[in-house]
Amino acid sequence: MNGRLKGTMKVPGDKSISHRAVMLGSIAHGKTVINGLLTGDDCLSTIDCFRKLGVEIIVEGDHVEIEGKGLEGLQEPNQVLNVGNSGTTIRLMLGILSSLPFHTTVIGDESIAKRPMGRVTVPLKEMGAKIDGREEGKFTPLSVRGGGLKGIDYTSPVASAQVKSAILLAGLFAEGTTSVLEPEASRDHTERMLKEFGGSVQTDGLKKTIRGKQALNGASINVPGDISSAAFFLVAGSIIPNSELTIKNIGMNPTRTGILDILTNMGADITIHNVNNDVAEPYADITVRYSHLKGVEISGDIIPRLIDEIPILALAATQAEGITVIKDAEELKVKETNRIDTVVDELKKLGANIEATEDGMKIYGKSNLHGALVSSHGDHRIGMMLAIASCLASGETHIQNSEAITISYPGFFEQLKELKK
Repeated sequence: MNGRLKGTMKVPGDKSISHRAVMLGSIAHGKTVINGLLTGDDCLSTIDCFRKLGVEIIVEGDHVEIEGKGLEGLQEPNQVLNVGNSGTTIRLMLGILSSLPFHTTVIGDESIAKRPMGRVTVPLKEMGAKIDGREEGKFTPLSVRGGGLKGIDYTSPVASAQVKSAILLAGLFAEGTTSVLEPEASRDHTERMLKEFGGSVQTDGLKKTIRGKQALNGASINVPGDISSAAFFLVAGSIIPNSELTIKNIGMNPTRTGILDILTNMGADITIHNVNNDVAEPYADITVRYSHLKGVEISGDIIPRLIDEIPILALAATQAEGITVIKDAEELKVKETNRIDTVVDELKKLGANIEATEDGMKIYGKSNLHGALVSSHGDHRIGMMLAIASCLASGETHIQNSEAITISYPGFFEQLKELKK
């Protein structure tokens, strides 16, 4: 699958924002209207869970309407809540379930069963929630009996928007105030979204504080394109010779734009235009052209701003002159797969000169890639990275478990095919 990429395109709605819009709409009073919602498997899992909690949600394409009855309007489900492959769904929803005075059981797929939930359940238990599961509530399936929460001041050992959001959502309905202090800034979609629904979150450096017993009201939410999805085409446009792509309406939340900073540092030809900062979640159009990249170091406080983009940045590094070092990225080990090992193993199959380290990887460019039998290992971002790699590789590349891509990007392959000139 070779050839340049040319054209103007849009990517699906932002996954992080879509999840939060559905959740806050479900616990708000009154009607919420969402336009541009990502209808990938993960967000559909969130919708399914809140329907089982008694919320009326109507989905027509990427237009969603939610009839919210407040937190007190949620009902004890008569079946388990299945989050599928979605870590965002389970971790954020645990914050909400911990506020509810009834019992719920939460499960997910095989990948979710391996992902650490203790980072969320430990602080939620401190607030008063009764949570049990494998290894004392560190792994699914999880049993939750909530209600009667009290605010806490929590220092998180990891910079994680999912951990921060779960605690803030629980704090929204707890007695007193709740604060979360992070080691570095994580994405702030929850804080922005709470304000859209009439909530209030205070920021003091890396500390976020929320006052309990706040009521939310329905809102109208427009979801911009997902920069994590756009990242695959930003890299493709940068490394596939003679390519030029314009991607419209991309979310430009500064906690998410690390990918643009790193590609620019590598020498990518990127132009940002039609910027709109007058909304809760800023957005813009981005044009990328083929260019000669150079190796860089990716480490420190930029890592939380591009943690989901590291697989595709690793591919970019295989086409850059010199060495690229990725450090401080231990969080990759607890994603849908151990993304350090999986990225290294799969890119090696294609001929990349890459090695894993304890907290990241080292990539030696520039590599000539060749076709091979590879696998997504059920990880949507690995699958898309391999698909872009196949555009560069000589010979045929076969991607096993490519259906995992629908988790965040329905229609990905069709769009990639349309752009090939």
